[in-house]
Amino acid sequence: MADDKEAAEAFVSEVHKRISNAFDVFDHEFNHTVDVREIGTIIRSLGCFPTEAELHDIIAEVEEEEPTGYIRFEKFLPTMTKVLMEHKFRPIPDDLLLQAFEVLDQQKRGYLEPEELSKYLMQEGETFTQEEMEEMLSAALDPDKNVIFYKDFVGMMTIDDTQ
Repeated sequence: MADDKEAAEAFVSEVHKRISNAFDVFDHEFNHTVDVREIGTIIRSLGCFPTEAELHDIIAEVEEEEPTGYIRFEKFLPTMTKVLMEHKFRPIPDDLLLQAFEVLDQQKRGYLEPEELSKYLMQEGETFTQEEMEEMLSAALDPDKNVIFYKDFVGMMTIDDTQ
């Protein structure tokens, strides 16, 4: 039984370390706070992908009574620990992501034009901003052919979920 407790404590300790490391990247003042606008990036860097509504719920949970524009580590840690321990906001499996791209690629070419992808992502569902679109295209676009080979892009986007 002691081994189980030690293993659980070691696991929680490792989760806390991961959260702390991700948070520290954005703690530019080294005062255990980050800009509230960085919370989504921090959460995604930990392998969690909440919707915008879910992200707003998390922020509401960790924000001060009187919002300051900053999130304190002490408030972020317990909430994020619970999220990671419960395996919430897991990424979409790569095969489903690939299927989504294949639906958009009606001619079955194996790629999408940047304009096509921009149209879908900026006009449908939870829309991307122009800045988010440009950032994604900078990673997704094949520099020689100026198209998105989505099988390669899905491979880049998915993470090894065996942690």
